[in-house]
Amino acid sequence: MSAYCLFQNLEITEPKKMQEYVTQVKPVTASFGGEYIVSGGEVEVKEGDWQPTWPVMIKFPSLKQARDWYDSEEYQPLKKLRESAGSFSAVFIEGI
Repeated sequence: MSAYCLFQNLEITEPKKMQEYVTQVKPVTASFGGEYIVSGGEVEVKEGDWQPTWPVMIKFPSLKQARDWYDSEEYQPLKKLRESAGSFSAVFIEGI
């Protein structure tokens, strides 16, 4: 069963660091089977009061692969880089 990682970029305080993260994270994500399916773009909220700034959604073949990516040695320095670039929230969602 597929899994999705949804990041909500709440605030980017260090744009250069964020750009460095974006450049470096894609090959690491791909090595765990991750595929970026949403990265920003126009958002139209239909219900509720969610106010996304820059949503990012990554599809993985399984929840295990999503967790393996997030917890991997390869991702840890990138995670620290991302965290130093702003504030974020993230969730894993198991789906079809």
